[in-house]
Amino acid sequence: MSGTRRPPRGRRPRPKVAKGESYVGRRFEVEVGPVAHGGHFVARVQIEAGTSRESSRVVFVRHALPGEHVVVEITEGTAGDRFWRGDAVSVVSAAAERVVPPCPYAGPGLCGGCDFQHVALPAQRELKATVLREQLVRLGGLSAEDPLLADLVVEAVPGDVDGLRWRTRQRYVAAPGGGRGMRKYRSHEVIPVADCLIASPDAREPAPGTIVERVAVGGVEHTFEVAADGFWQVHPGAPEALVSAVLEALSPSPGDSALDLYAGVGLFSAYLADRVGPFGQVVTVEGDRTASALAASNVPSAEAIAGDVSTVLADLGERPFDLVVLDPPREGARRAVVEAVVARTPRKVAYVACDPAALARDVAIFAEHGYRLRSLRAFDLFPMTHHVEAVALLTKAASDLL
Repeated sequence: MSGTRRPPRGRRPRPKVAKGESYVGRRFEVEVGPVAHGGHFVARVQIEAGTSRESSRVVFVRHALPGEHVVVEITEGTAGDRFWRGDAVSVVSAAAERVVPPCPYAGPGLCGGCDFQHVALPAQRELKATVLREQLVRLGGLSAEDPLLADLVVEAVPGDVDGLRWRTRQRYVAAPGGGRGMRKYRSHEVIPVADCLIASPDAREPAPGTIVERVAVGGVEHTFEVAADGFWQVHPGAPEALVSAVLEALSPSPGDSALDLYAGVGLFSAYLADRVGPFGQVVTVEGDRTASALAASNVPSAEAIAGDVSTVLADLGERPFDLVVLDPPREGARRAVVEAVVARTPRKVAYVACDPAALARDVAIFAEHGYRLRSLRAFDLFPMTHHVEAVALLTKAASDLL
């Protein structure tokens, strides 16, 4: 778990140069198409008479569902843009999966933190699975008929109540006139929020100093000192679920050597060290120096190296490893890191991904070097949002049975 990663937040837009007439504020009735990566749904609006593509625009619509007829209000878009963004401000014909959002601050023009409060929880998870499948087919080169994708489900983890009250860390901003609030989607504008329903009742705001987190997996408990303003998974069920999935994928044995990249404070390393034993070896690499120092303290039997992952791998030369854990930030590991990993011919690689598109791009790079996706699990660590976490196992064909 990288010390440089942060809990997901809505991205703010980059400044754009207007490309003609603005369509912001205009409304169109549309039929909603499939879900897209990022919490949107695809629709097409007709902007003038005719049937050509030039007379219509793709709109990425929030607060909708596939198959619905909605009135969409354009929130970003000019005549020269390839696509627009919009909000479903009213529903003409609702999907069966639509529910009343439990939070009064969730909806068009309101808090931008949650994408799917209008969707029944089982349907939220199927939407996330659909996006993960689509990205692995489109960017990862997998077949849509691959059993790994056909059988994929997004698993619930313990620690939330019907998708609510799970977020153990929560950052607010000052609201106009006092109090606290949250920002609108892709905006600096603040919405006053009296109670965020995805926040745990005892959620902490980031602060200086350190805290202690306890994790139990398979009857083995470890404690981790964590920077109070550093990265730690915000869902209480996340550490156990992810560690269990990684151990299941890698099946570490006594004497193995393991490389934990983007290791954060050593969550995976602690359990790997247990499995490889005193004759094995665990090396952690983490770009955040505070997190790396904490990893050295949390897992004293491991070798902790602070520095940019790509640079450290180059400095390690051709040092081989049996097992590798990759838990990169949202942009993924990318080519330099993937190629440095495969150069060490690990028996197994466990990739912990918080972004389906980044995972798919890196899976394609692994495939160039003979490493194929062998197992895939997905977890609903961020209910009510579009975010999903996945654990993928990659191996070379010759190592399938190892």
